[in-house]
Amino acid sequence: MAKFNGKITLAITGASGSLYALRLLECLIAANYQVYVLISSAARVVLDTEVKVKLPASPDAATKFLSEKYQAKAGQITVFGKEQWFSPVASGSAAPKQMVVCPCSTGTLAAISQGMSDNLIERAADVVIKERGQLILVPRETPFSTIHLANMHSLSQMGVTIMPAAPGFYHNPESINDLIDFMVGRMLDHIGIEQTIMPRWGYSN
Repeated sequence: MAKFNGKITLAITGASGSLYALRLLECLIAANYQVYVLISSAARVVLDTEVKVKLPASPDAATKFLSEKYQAKAGQITVFGKEQWFSPVASGSAAPKQMVVCPCSTGTLAAISQGMSDNLIERAADVVIKERGQLILVPRETPFSTIHLANMHSLSQMGVTIMPAAPGFYHNPESINDLIDFMVGRMLDHIGIEQTIMPRWGYSN
């Protein structure tokens, strides 16, 4: 088994912004992280709609597809189905201490804020919160309703990082990829992974 620099859970839900998730996965693989990937049914539809990626429904087939796409090492990417309750992410004794939900739908946001674990994504987030780990949620919605804001406030009080997909423009982006890298760079900063994909404020490229 290959040695990795760390272990993290990446959940992808049905909000718009699947490009953020794929770029983050690419960067995590490049940083030699082992990644547990959770993908909702709606996220599969969005992936096909936004980036024409038809992810296989089978977790094993999806694992092979993503591993080949990002040239991952053996065992570096593992995709789990939404009801694989015996997967490591479902238990505090085995789950990674870090998890990112990117993009995070407002439905998933609501379920996590209320501790309603009806699928593996919600259960994995619940585990990270109860184990006092690091959970980053990347909601993509506009405008936010009072309900959305109340759920974010509640989660923030629990120590969850709320990082809306709202890229800055001070780095003079020239492409959509520059905007994607802005957000992914901020995620990597919070995870604790060195990154050079986003120029920092006050520094030239």
